[in-house]
Amino acid sequence: MPAHRFTPPAQRIALAQDAAFSFAYPHMLAGWRGAGAEILPFSPLADEAPDAGADLVWLPGGYPELHAGRLAAATRFRAALTEHASTRPVHGECGGYMALGDGLIDADGKRHRMAGLLGLVTSYAQRRMHLGYRHATLLAPIAGSAAGTTQRGHEFHYSTILEQPDAPLAHVVDAQGDLVAETGSYRGHVSGTFFHLIAPGQ
Repeated sequence: MPAHRFTPPAQRIALAQDAAFSFAYPHMLAGWRGAGAEILPFSPLADEAPDAGADLVWLPGGYPELHAGRLAAATRFRAALTEHASTRPVHGECGGYMALGDGLIDADGKRHRMAGLLGLVTSYAQRRMHLGYRHATLLAPIAGSAAGTTQRGHEFHYSTILEQPDAPLAHVVDAQGDLVAETGSYRGHVSGTFFHLIAPGQ
């Protein structure tokens, strides 16, 4: 699908970019920019707040489990994220989803406080590969997409969900049409998925 056919999820997008949040598909970002969206990078690891004028905060995938201690100590970032989420959408993909949760258990079994905007608790100590293409039908609206909208994505991670008390975000199946347990979740203006968005679904 040509990049220009992607509809940005918002006009001004605060995008986390650092060693903990380093993975977003380049064609998606190029498509958003090509459609007129403004990308506003910031670093949670540097305890930076997302741009106060952003319409949406987007936390892409990466390696929060390798930087969990620094993220737990990033109080300015967490406070600004919470303030943004009180009125405007926040979305996380894979590692970004984990960072929006209540806690993250690292490879040594130590639990770290995350943003607490979702009840999700994940463990990198209990590892199992999750890999494959995903087709999701949203059960609730998220930034730029209405309930019932379909999305295509790709999932690749080793972390295990220990707790997910919030409502499921989507009905998700794999490339063979088999149901996938990792549905994503949402609470208020905050949502997240383990799959990385590739394209609108068909």
